[in-house]
Amino acid sequence: MSYSQFTLNRLKTDFGLAIQEGGSLYAEPPELHPSSLLSQTLQDYLPLALAINSEKARSEFILAPILGDLRRQIMSPISLFSGKEFNVDPVQGLVGFCDFILCRSSEQLFIEAPVLIIVEAKNENIIGGLGQCAAAMLAAQIFNGSRQQSFLHIYGCVTTGNVWRFLRLEGSNLAIDNGEYYIKELPKILGILSIPFSE
Repeated sequence: MSYSQFTLNRLKTDFGLAIQEGGSLYAEPPELHPSSLLSQTLQDYLPLALAINSEKARSEFILAPILGDLRRQIMSPISLFSGKEFNVDPVQGLVGFCDFILCRSSEQLFIEAPVLIIVEAKNENIIGGLGQCAAAMLAAQIFNGSRQQSFLHIYGCVTTGNVWRFLRLEGSNLAIDNGEYYIKELPKILGILSIPFSE
């Protein structure tokens, strides 16, 4: 089994996660304005990525530039991994590849605790990607704890590149934001992605 095979219902059954829906995680999300380089990159490549309409294109032309800009702007150390295998607990099925992993670490050769954000790219079906993202977030929580780097929250995001939906895991409680953010709200998206590095 891998992250992509998990549903929210299976996570509730297998891991006892309590799913909280219907609320807003960020009533007043902070804003982090994109650099001029990111703005120009998205102006050039966002239409191309959406026209190609594959997860790979969205990852390369939209997500990687956004997460790279976040890494450049945040003052604390951030390591960023793309398409990395993240096998944490094979017995429980917490294995597989994550589209993007962000850690509070300067180590870039391998994934080092604490893992703070999991980002999954999807073509269209954001709802279908929530279970996959939540399973990887649970794995990150276990990974951090095994290295004495436990953090109160693990953050996650499922995105088409154009639409973003955020999750937050605290203990066994998984909160899913009831709202969606659109790429035109990029300062809010970057602001939310910066939260784990300011806690």
